Amino acid sequence: MHVVATAGHVDHGKSTLVRALTGMEPDRWDEERRRGLTIDLGFAWTRLPDGCSVAFVDVPGHERFVPNMLAGVGPVPAALLVVAADEGWMPQSGEHLDALRALDVRHGLLVVTRSDLADPAPALRRSRERLEATPLAGIPEVVVSGRTGDGLDELRSALDAMLHELPTPDAGADVRLWVDRSFTVRGAGTVVTGTLQAGTLRTGDRLRLHPADLDVPVRALRTLGDEVAEVTAPARVAVNLRGTALDLVRRGDALLAPGRWLTTEVLDARVHPTGAHEVAELPRELVLHVGAAAVTARVRPLGQDTARLTLRRPLPLRIGDRALLREPGAHRVSGGVVVLDVRPPPLRRRGAAKARAAELAELDGGADGAAELRRRGLVRADELSAMGAAPPGPGPWLISDERRAELARHLGELLDEHRAKHPLADGVPVEAARRALGLPDAALLPRIAEDIGASCDRGRLHRGGSALPPQVARAVEELRGRLREHPFQAPTAEELAALGIGERELAAAERTGELLRLAPGLVLLPDAEQVALARLARLPEPFTLSQAKRALDTSRRVAVPLMELLASRGRTRLLPDGTHRLLDRGGG
Repeated sequence: MHVVATAGHVDHGKSTLVRALTGMEPDRWDEERRRGLTIDLGFAWTRLPDGCSVAFVDVPGHERFVPNMLAGVGPVPAALLVVAADEGWMPQSGEHLDALRALDVRHGLLVVTRSDLADPAPALRRSRERLEATPLAGIPEVVVSGRTGDGLDELRSALDAMLHELPTPDAGADVRLWVDRSFTVRGAGTVVTGTLQAGTLRTGDRLRLHPADLDVPVRALRTLGDEVAEVTAPARVAVNLRGTALDLVRRGDALLAPGRWLTTEVLDARVHPTGAHEVAELPRELVLHVGAAAVTARVRPLGQDTARLTLRRPLPLRIGDRALLREPGAHRVSGGVVVLDVRPPPLRRRGAAKARAAELAELDGGADGAAELRRRGLVRADELSAMGAAPPGPGPWLISDERRAELARHLGELLDEHRAKHPLADGVPVEAARRALGLPDAALLPRIAEDIGASCDRGRLHRGGSALPPQVARAVEELRGRLREHPFQAPTAEELAALGIGERELAAAERTGELLRLAPGLVLLPDAEQVALARLARLPEPFTLSQAKRALDTSRRVAVPLMELLASRGRTRLLPDGTHRLLDRGGG
């Protein structure tokens, strides 16, 4: 299926044209039929000769109902621009063209109606002039009469040719269905309609209703009047929502693939003003129209063609989305919008706006994941996807090379400063380091720490090889000298105190690899394990603790924890009778 919107001045025959093409009545309300004009959105569909289905969104042409018109045109990729031969180009023709231009609609047909009432040539000529320098310049033209039927076959052929030129949407894309109608059906409950621009909807799906922030199950789907189990974009679709009250849904709301979209109240955008306006000349408050939504936006110009928009309520937007700004009081389209950033940085410092304008000048609305990572430095992969950009690597967190190097330098300075102030401390607490670096997740620290040879252990960050304070180093070296002569005659508490060495100093010496701690206040040289095994290997097996003490020339205070250490490392085995046996490398 394809979806096409009508556009044009009030009472120029848009609904008559749709009725002639489809045989269906697009004007749904009694008031519309009584007054002979479309007030709200109308919908009709037909199948073309080659079997291609097309649904029409028939929009109102009266200036009072332009917001309704924009709700219909917003999600649609192609339009029939309708101009009556007997009246020619009119004011609302211009505003509708401005809307199509702002939304970058590039596919369409120029249809001159009422050819039985006047010569169509002047209307065609004037319309061609107005289409120049717009994305719709050069679109095919068709002259028809809805009353006599002249030209309808040519219109069907031109319509068919245009539809085959439309780009194919991504059926696997994240669903975002802008709601343009909501109502209840007896026995079914709440039903919403919209134009599915990308993705696939299935019965049984669970979607997120924005802004109500509710999970809503899809009870049933209808398209072209038929109930179906699955709908793939592009399509007009009616979605029956299970257990959802009607007052929770209104035009401009959105049904979203859960967990796949960000909502934003602040965005940076490129703005293309209509007419001769510059961004700086725009009113500071306008209405942003995107999809079927219309939200008041405060406009802050940044650069020559860029601005920051602050919305009255959040919208689910992505990089590259197209929208338009409209000035309701003046009944005119102020400009088109291309979303550049849905998570822009704050502008608090002097000169920040100017710097941001320079950055935005380099963006084109393309969602480049690698470029976004470079600009942001640090971002979650799923958030990058929700912005519309493919993550350039696995998540959950992505860090640019530049930001990682910057954080590594900062962490190195932090560790060095901490070591200088607290030379005997066991590194920096992980949470303190996370806060100091401004990281959102402590899980990022090990990746940064490894760049500077630091490690994370027991909730603390430290860097190996750090030197002991000179006074402590001298005392430890004296202690090591004694242990070289008698490797297993560990110093007593009194001897350690005489050297000025306490538990903090012993712990620091162990971290630097100067000593091996068997227990609190009990230290040997780091190679004590190898020396002990060499001496024990000379004993007959199995051997007792007393035999081990003699072989090691030590006391029970040292022998017991040393044998426990050897057993825990798989170098010896304690037998049931209390004797010990050495084990080979294979643990035999």
